Amino acid sequence: MGVVVTFLAGVVFGLALAAPPGPMNAIIAEESVVRGWGAGFRAGLGAMVADLCFLVAALFGLVAFVERYPLLRAAMVAVGGVLMLYFAYGAAREVRGRFRAADGAGKGFQKAFVLALTNPYQILFWLTAGVALLDPGTQDVLEPLSTALAGLLVVRTGSPALLVGLFGGIVVWITGFPAALTVAERRIESLTPVVAGLSALALAAFGCYFLLDAGSTLVTAVSTPVGWG
Repeated sequence: MGVVVTFLAGVVFGLALAAPPGPMNAIIAEESVVRGWGAGFRAGLGAMVADLCFLVAALFGLVAFVERYPLLRAAMVAVGGVLMLYFAYGAAREVRGRFRAADGAGKGFQKAFVLALTNPYQILFWLTAGVALLDPGTQDVLEPLSTALAGLLVVRTGSPALLVGLFGGIVVWITGFPAALTVAERRIESLTPVVAGLSALALAAFGCYFLLDAGSTLVTAVSTPVGWG
């Protein structure tokens, strides 16, 4: 029973990790309405494979290594910002393009994968919550809410069931989200350019934010000798 609870907790956690608005979901949305469900799913798969890479990196301490060197982190974030602006330009061009003409011909997997590897939010997640998930132990989820609920939902961290559930939740999202967008786009013909336009705006906003974050990190590292690692 404990394994089942841990697995389901992982699924919920994976959904909570994948669902919030951000650059990855912007790419999934764009690929889904422009090129179909398969392209949207492959974009989500690219982000998930990046999470698998972060999982392996966390196991070997590589994620923490990146965070210890601000200049390296700033360079990665800056690359991510530039790529987001480039992809935002591509999404903006698709607002007036021929939709569905190149179904399945997109490069959503590559785009999402590269952006995820330079995403400071994902790096931060695997430095904090990700490390906690990998550390063997138990976590009483409901105890902080009320002592009366203590023991009702105990999750085993470091358990394969938790990690399988986590990525299972991500799979549910990258399957269902593109499907919902595809169905909606077929019913509302004008949805495609709207989603492409919103995706372009989201990617541009995140790209600018990433570049500002990289610049701020660089200034801090240069002005503070400790910041060089």
